[in-house]
Amino acid sequence: MKRQLLAVAILSTISLPALAAECEATIEANDAMQFDVKTMEVPQSCEQFTVTLKHVGKLPSAAMGHNFVLGLTKDQTAINADGMKAGAAANYVQPDDARVIAATKIIGGGESTSVSFPVSKLQAGESYTYFCSFPGHASIMKGELKLGA
Repeated sequence: MKRQLLAVAILSTISLPALAAECEATIEANDAMQFDVKTMEVPQSCEQFTVTLKHVGKLPSAAMGHNFVLGLTKDQTAINADGMKAGAAANYVQPDDARVIAATKIIGGGESTSVSFPVSKLQAGESYTYFCSFPGHASIMKGELKLGA
């Protein structure tokens, strides 16, 4: 009986980090205006999902800043346009924009940032896009986010 409990305890500690790893992702952005991840799947089993953005380039944020913005695909153009109006001080994201599910600050080369959001904000069957809202980047720097099983 003690061996069985020990085995269950060991298996539990092994699987917990694996489950936590499913609830986070890292995306790299570079000076060539590219994300290294084009599709991301978020497991429905996660309560929160965390995205870490790493700028692996060398240029400063004023010249080649990047951020991570998530919204419904149908809202991407409007979110981006309103972000341009909001400007650099607002990280090119309109403050309190209900269409934005998650957004990071703008970062420059060598920097990283993270954002977490409740998975309950995602709906099965919807199409989500993540993108960089720095001026001129959104048409190239984007990817698809899916709610998985």
